[in-house]
Amino acid sequence: MILNRKNKKRDKLLADFGSIKSDSFDFELIENYFQKKDQSNTFQVLSYKTCNDLDFEELFMFIDRTNSKIGQQFLYNQLRTIPLNDEKTIDHEKLIDEFSNNQNFRVSVQEQLSKLSDRDSYYISSLFQDEHLKAPKWLFAARLLAFTSVFSLIMLFFNPKMVFIIFGVFLINIIIHYTNKKNLYQYVSSLPQLLRLNSVAKNLFKNEKLRGINPNLPISIKIIDKVRNRMTFFRMESKLQPDTGVMLWIFFEFIKILFLLEPLFLFNVLKQLDTKRKEIADLFKYVGQIDSLISVASLRNGLENFCLPEVTTEQKIIVAEEIYHPLIPDCIKNNIRVNNKSILLTGSNMSGKTSFIRTIGINLITGLSLNTCFAKQFSAPRMKLYSAIRISDDLMNDRSYYFEEVLTIKEMIDKSENGVPNLFLLDEIFKGTNTVERISAGKAVLSALRKSDNIVFVSTHDIELADLLKDEYELYHFSEKVDHKTVDFDYKLKDGKLKNRNAIRILQINDYPENIIEEAIEISKDLDKYRVAKVL
Repeated sequence: MILNRKNKKRDKLLADFGSIKSDSFDFELIENYFQKKDQSNTFQVLSYKTCNDLDFEELFMFIDRTNSKIGQQFLYNQLRTIPLNDEKTIDHEKLIDEFSNNQNFRVSVQEQLSKLSDRDSYYISSLFQDEHLKAPKWLFAARLLAFTSVFSLIMLFFNPKMVFIIFGVFLINIIIHYTNKKNLYQYVSSLPQLLRLNSVAKNLFKNEKLRGINPNLPISIKIIDKVRNRMTFFRMESKLQPDTGVMLWIFFEFIKILFLLEPLFLFNVLKQLDTKRKEIADLFKYVGQIDSLISVASLRNGLENFCLPEVTTEQKIIVAEEIYHPLIPDCIKNNIRVNNKSILLTGSNMSGKTSFIRTIGINLITGLSLNTCFAKQFSAPRMKLYSAIRISDDLMNDRSYYFEEVLTIKEMIDKSENGVPNLFLLDEIFKGTNTVERISAGKAVLSALRKSDNIVFVSTHDIELADLLKDEYELYHFSEKVDHKTVDFDYKLKDGKLKNRNAIRILQINDYPENIIEEAIEISKDLDKYRVAKVL
């Protein structure tokens, strides 16, 4: 029976490799490790604004193929942070290749990692990231009462009247025991899982292929082993619940109350673990790193096309060949080369401008964080990423769309002078204001943002903006074909600015009244004549 269950699990691991997870995602718990981690040694932490602009949660759900909750938290943090360098990339790639090509090795590792797939494993990070509860003042009294219970039980053999003392102490202990329950509940999930983490890390380290991730891990394992016996109590606590056997649970609860085992064990273990944060973090990182590498191997295995990026030292140069958006089914692939200029895209709504901008941003993130790009070739310098794609009114603070846009772009201007290369992604700059000021302010801002080693990708409907920036920006466009009753988009990136305008034609094929169409055409002709006259 057990062998059959193991075979089924192994078959599932083999079948799922390269596939998207069907699990639910609790981002509040997944983010927990990331939110509390010290990020001072990273190149950049992606903002929630940029993550929202690039559909980060959907991207993570597509990329995540981890087997443990620890690996999931580690991968999330990895994807949200751009590292300072590629120090361990070569070693990691060797392991990814091993996981991809040696399925017996991979499955044996996955079987170990899956032991940490329980939801309670999300709470392990709290043991080295959160402040622990301090021992309450009544703990001394608890020790005294526990000693009194032991002494009274011994003396009961010599003096039957000691039963009254035991009964009185038991009544006091009930109050302390259940008062302490709220303290225990904070750790009843994480402490048993720490024991499991230690065991999994120990088993993984036995494989010489995995020792290079942290050669000093046995030191951390040994230190956690020293408090293993005391933590075993909490493993029993998590398993022994009323539904496991009422009589057994009542007996165990009686013993815990009589000797006040819960508060005494809890605060003793917390005191010791408080000095072992680094060791717990080492175990967490070791297991998380292994799981994230398997996840990358699985991701690549499920892709039709991917590449390893080239992180260059040449500034203001990005090369992308057959690049695509991983979340768009059957996405059209495009090529682009950025060389000292920035990129301005024109085109109608739904033609592909914004998706292409997101494609560039996503590939920069996955390239720098996971060494994986959704393209045939992708090269770029190490850059910080900022975006202004999704902007909405802030009704809580009584701020309009335009004001929110102004604040977002002002932050970009400040970042543009931070002394490092930046990639700025903007969709329809200043669309919250009138045409004249939108074009004027847009030109000035876009000229400023592209200075130094910065690269800008921006979309616009304003052809005038393309004319004003043609010396500073390479011009590209997306277009559609409008037939008698249909609008077809090919989503192919084309050189130059958009020359054809189809907005009124699209109104026409959607059966707008003829008088509206005729008036719109006449007004557009007059506006074109006015613009030509202004230029002359």
